[in-house]
Amino acid sequence: MASKLGIAFQDWRRRSFWRKTLDIVVWLFALAGFAIIGAWAFYQLGFTNNRGAVDRNSRYMLSVSEMESINDSEYTPEQVQQRWMRQYLKLAVFSKFFPTNAQLITTAAQYGHDPMLVDRMIAAAGLYAGDLTEYNNLLKEVEQVMNRVPQQQTPNVITWMGGAEWPVLKEAIVRDKALIVEAGRLTGVEPRLIVGCLIGEQIRLFNSNRENFKKYLGPVKVLSVQSQFSYGVNGIKISTAKAIEDHIKDPSSPFYMGPRYEHLLDYTVEGKAQEDERYNRLVDYRNHLYSYLYTACILHQTMLQWKRAGYDISNRPDILFTLFNVGFAQSVPKPDPVCGGSHINIHGQTYTFGAIGFDFYFSGELVEDFPFWRQHFIPGDKELTDEEIAYIQGSVSNCKRPPRGWEYAKATPVDSTPKPDATIYEDDDDEFAGTYANE
Repeated sequence: MASKLGIAFQDWRRRSFWRKTLDIVVWLFALAGFAIIGAWAFYQLGFTNNRGAVDRNSRYMLSVSEMESINDSEYTPEQVQQRWMRQYLKLAVFSKFFPTNAQLITTAAQYGHDPMLVDRMIAAAGLYAGDLTEYNNLLKEVEQVMNRVPQQQTPNVITWMGGAEWPVLKEAIVRDKALIVEAGRLTGVEPRLIVGCLIGEQIRLFNSNRENFKKYLGPVKVLSVQSQFSYGVNGIKISTAKAIEDHIKDPSSPFYMGPRYEHLLDYTVEGKAQEDERYNRLVDYRNHLYSYLYTACILHQTMLQWKRAGYDISNRPDILFTLFNVGFAQSVPKPDPVCGGSHINIHGQTYTFGAIGFDFYFSGELVEDFPFWRQHFIPGDKELTDEEIAYIQGSVSNCKRPPRGWEYAKATPVDSTPKPDATIYEDDDDEFAGTYANE
């Protein structure tokens, strides 16, 4: 056998180079074909199947999935809140041992609406945590400390938010959310700052005219619109509005906001007609966009005035609210500004305008609708487009002022018949869009 192989090999060696190369290629193809057929047969016979196995932690995973969910039972809002507080307490303790996981769970909890999800996630992480005796002992110690202090019955540390006005005002403000957010975008001012000014004005009006609030503003849930010396939902004076417009156009002014905003408050008419248009902008009870634009401009302009003088108050909402309230004439940059402004009496306790806005700003109220900006004022690097300017200028409803006595009336259904000599005004929500509380 060996001799035959030797003779065959000798014969193969005598062949030409090209013949030997062809033989090698044929052998390689043959081997490749054999390998492919073999692999196919191996696969078809099931030798590659992974039959799997039951995970050793399967029963534990089942127990995690079956943990109680807040959606499976009925709880009062107070009970849900108590559960959330307990979950955050657990996360604080868990972070002492596994900070990365605690951070991830905290983020997930903020997006989830089930406080018991935290329990599930901690339990799931515990699958790899090994012995959790130290964690459980520390959690028990912290809970014992917390239980030593009885639950206080004061629902809100900010006392003026405990009145009947606040829930009504919040609902009315949220109705104007789109306008407030848009005003913030157009002026580069954090919308939450605009809302702080709005709340100061509205709380003052609500408490200076409580009978009207109880009879009209409460049931209808609308913002009160001033129409005597100060105008609109934010109480802007005509002289103040004109000063804002002058500052916007004057690059030499310490209040100048930059080229982006020069056409923000442009008029569609000239001469005497501008005075009427300015008035209509502020008293428009259907669309409050201009009220918010002028408010945002005051905030932005006073911030820039102080910054150019060497004092940055962009992170001092209490001072910004105070300056909004007292006006440009009293805005004098100095190193030690103090919070103040008009006195507002709420349920027998006196607050200042700046303090009211400060309380709201840091209270966390309405944070989902008006979140905190990392940068409270954004300088404009591009001019407003023609479309943006046209949108702003088209935001005056040009509707007639409502007849006296119908300021707070709800809209009638579509198929109802109005009373003689009376006009019913409707908005998109089928409720009256604004009020003239101080006519």
